[in-house]
Amino acid sequence: MNTEVVGKRIADRRKKLGFTQEQLAEKIGVSPQAVSKWENGRNLPDIDNLLAVSQILKIPYATLVGDEEGELSMNFRSRLFHENNMFTRVKTIAQMEKLTDTLAALVFMREKHNGQFRKGSKFAAEAVEYINHPLMMACHAFAMGIRDDAVIAAILLHDVVEDTGTRLEELPVSEETKQIVDLVTFRVLPGKTKEESKKVYYERIMENQKACIVKVIDRCNNVSTMAGCFSREKLADYIDETETYILPVLTKIKNSFPAYSDAAFLVKYQIISLIESIKAMMV
Repeated sequence: MNTEVVGKRIADRRKKLGFTQEQLAEKIGVSPQAVSKWENGRNLPDIDNLLAVSQILKIPYATLVGDEEGELSMNFRSRLFHENNMFTRVKTIAQMEKLTDTLAALVFMREKHNGQFRKGSKFAAEAVEYINHPLMMACHAFAMGIRDDAVIAAILLHDVVEDTGTRLEELPVSEETKQIVDLVTFRVLPGKTKEESKKVYYERIMENQKACIVKVIDRCNNVSTMAGCFSREKLADYIDETETYILPVLTKIKNSFPAYSDAAFLVKYQIISLIESIKAMMV
């Protein structure tokens, strides 16, 4: 989805209906500055705001977000929530809740993942910045009521050590957050195969409730997007790994870590719903 094109459509339609940016912002429930950024192509409204714009400006949704012919763009599927909007949301909540590790991790994560992109959907041409993934995880955690600073910071940093060559001691966060990041960072252990190392990896994670919740939210996000970018063989392998290792982690949370039992229920529901739907389509 071209943010500049969407922004121009919003501006043109708003002016045609005689609304000011302030009036449109008030109707949607956002700031005039947010509307200005949309219209200038600097930010893309999230899905809720796009639907609100479509309704208020009386412009068909497919026309608002589609290509020049008005067809709904498949690129939208690869970026359902824009990383700029999620970054602002995480930063705002972290400031309000005084989550110091999260604020430090947010800036550090964006710097370290700069230039990295998620594996793209086979249905979309748009490249999505890698930070979309940890930001989506953080927003997911917030939506489930999780406000633990170490958990959110570890979510933001969970792939930094594994994917950017950063050493654990370089992370600008507390020792607790570093420990969680260390636990969720996979490594093949000396003298062990990858599968043997994986078993040890999950056993260690299950000893720490915060590492557990970080890992299952990570897997939930990956399962939610795997159908668009995995081969049939990779899908089967990932579903098998999820059932073998992640479902037991969710059971561990339910039985041993009551602080996260509600979140675990929601994550388990989403993961099982998705993998069962995909398995049915693979038959």
